[in-house]
Amino acid sequence: MEKRAIVAAVLMAALLIIYQTFLLPTPAPPPKGDTQPAPPPRAAGPEAVRTPLPAPKSAPPPPEHTVTVDTPLYHAVVSSEGGKLQEWMLHYRGEKPLVASGELGPRGLILARPGVGVEPLPFRLEGDRLQLDDKQRDGTLVMTGQDAYGVRVTQTARFTVDQYTVELTVRLENSRATSQTIEVALPWIAPGKPGDARVQWPRELVWQVDGTVHRQQDLKTAALETTGDWVGFDNLYYLSALIPKSPGLKLVVGPEREGKVAAAVRGSVTLAPGQIWEAQAQVYAGPKEYNRLRAYGLEGAIDFGGFPLPRRYGGLPMEWLGVPVLLVMNFFYRFTGNYGVAIILLTVITKVLFFPLTVKSMTSMKKMQAIQPQANAVRAKYKSDPQRAQRETLELYRREGVNPLGGCLPMVIQIPIFYALYIALSVAVELQNAPFICVGRLFGVDLWICDLAAQDPTYILPILMGVTMFVQQKMTPTTGDPRQAKMMLVMPFIFTFMFLNLPSGLVLYWTVSNALQILQQHLMNRSPARVARREAKDAARA
Repeated sequence: MEKRAIVAAVLMAALLIIYQTFLLPTPAPPPKGDTQPAPPPRAAGPEAVRTPLPAPKSAPPPPEHTVTVDTPLYHAVVSSEGGKLQEWMLHYRGEKPLVASGELGPRGLILARPGVGVEPLPFRLEGDRLQLDDKQRDGTLVMTGQDAYGVRVTQTARFTVDQYTVELTVRLENSRATSQTIEVALPWIAPGKPGDARVQWPRELVWQVDGTVHRQQDLKTAALETTGDWVGFDNLYYLSALIPKSPGLKLVVGPEREGKVAAAVRGSVTLAPGQIWEAQAQVYAGPKEYNRLRAYGLEGAIDFGGFPLPRRYGGLPMEWLGVPVLLVMNFFYRFTGNYGVAIILLTVITKVLFFPLTVKSMTSMKKMQAIQPQANAVRAKYKSDPQRAQRETLELYRREGVNPLGGCLPMVIQIPIFYALYIALSVAVELQNAPFICVGRLFGVDLWICDLAAQDPTYILPILMGVTMFVQQKMTPTTGDPRQAKMMLVMPFIFTFMFLNLPSGLVLYWTVSNALQILQQHLMNRSPARVARREAKDAARA
């Protein structure tokens, strides 16, 4: 019975890994309510216009001017063309570009009117460079301009030395003697498919409405117009998000030219003569570190997944377990300075918490092993009457005080926790380019683990994991058919193959967990032997 339970538990863990890696379903469309698909002709930016009307003649735009912004966290280039970001290079575990000019990134501030096609508004931008450090912790770029219809525009961008955000303030003033209805948009464009591998291309659209996060992986068909919390593009480790901070601003997603899609914060305003309108928004473009995202309400962008349960029970949100894992791991990192050591300490803590369940499981399995000869004799005696054999076997278990599920249930209880650990370590951006034991490179190959988010290039760690799993299986008490025990010995080879290309951080956790399990099993195996020797000595003395 227990061997079948172990096989089931191991297969469940394997299926969970395969489900998360290959079979995770595409998120469903957002529910009806505030969130509704935008009409196909309507886009997030100026491409909503289909029949341009002639605009009043205006002076040609001034030559483009750029200002560089440098902080310890990133290098940025701001253009006078709509105030867009032409470059946004993160200094995070290496150089990580989140903007590809013309392909991925902000289009700049856009003012649109019904029936009039426009481009990003040209600004006057002063200065050449903004340098932020410990002496100057924040800085502001002020951009001014006026469109062809007499609307004066001031856009202020505030940068902070220790944040991956830009705080934007847009101010409009109608200098004409007639009222004007204007749509103001701050779009972020993305292509339908990735390009240069060096750029952190998004893999899905993600947005939040009333605290509920929605996702869509097919960017080409994305369409959205709603009042919500934020919208953005993300991949496994990085997020680019637009956050409206003023009432009346909406989240809009629609098609752009050349097969691109635009996600925008957009507002519509009617300005009377001389009237002033002002709105604020934030742009976040950085790593998906939980604490940083939480400060802006963006923590839902981290996809922990959910533990599959029957439909009538819904699903178990893995963030309930995954978030504590990330917080504890980062806590240990603050003291050790090495995420590999932090993972080891996290594994030890997990084993300590589950030690009572592990002891109960091992004890139950040993009891089952002890009465197995009697159970086999009962089955042989009543082999012609399977129902009678089943009743007599259960009666034997009752007389001996053995629960046939005692060795299985503790493991089943731990499966969601192990799955949460797997998910948490899978999405932890902190592990990217984080070394464990890195002694250098030889012929272009890291020696040994120089990136916990990547596979072990030497395959040493997956092999160690397989060896420890094999030893663990050999030490596990045999409570059923010996042929089943031999079948169980195949599992370490299957898991070794599965773990060859998984992140080293995950394999490290599993290997250390197996080693600790071996240690626990060894100590428990020695305890009965010590008791027996002590009783024998006492009997000899008597």
